[in-house]
Amino acid sequence: MVNMGGRLFNLIYPPLLKQHLRAIEPKYYSLIRAAIEAQLQVEPDKETRNRKPLRRGELFGATWEIRFGPDNRFRVLYRIDRARMRVVILAIGEKHGSRLHIGGEEIEL
Repeated sequence: MVNMGGRLFNLIYPPLLKQHLRAIEPKYYSLIRAAIEAQLQVEPDKETRNRKPLRRGELFGATWEIRFGPDNRFRVLYRIDRARMRVVILAIGEKHGSRLHIGGEEIEL
């Protein structure tokens, strides 16, 4: 990763994420980690086509989400703590059609 002089954000992965990942096929784990690191270590609050602030209320305490993977099926919900230069990953899920599943449970959007 190229960092043009800016500081990198620390990525915080709470233990609950292990439960979220168990509901996703293990073959996608490296893709998920790579996407999180590439998109959230630098400018995690810069809106892009696949990175947006949540407008429908906070899920899991998250204020942002990224979409990635085959057919943009994966979602990562996170919160930014600029004062401490960290991004807290709060949920990792998978979209099936119009439904989001996190930890094997359907989440109401």
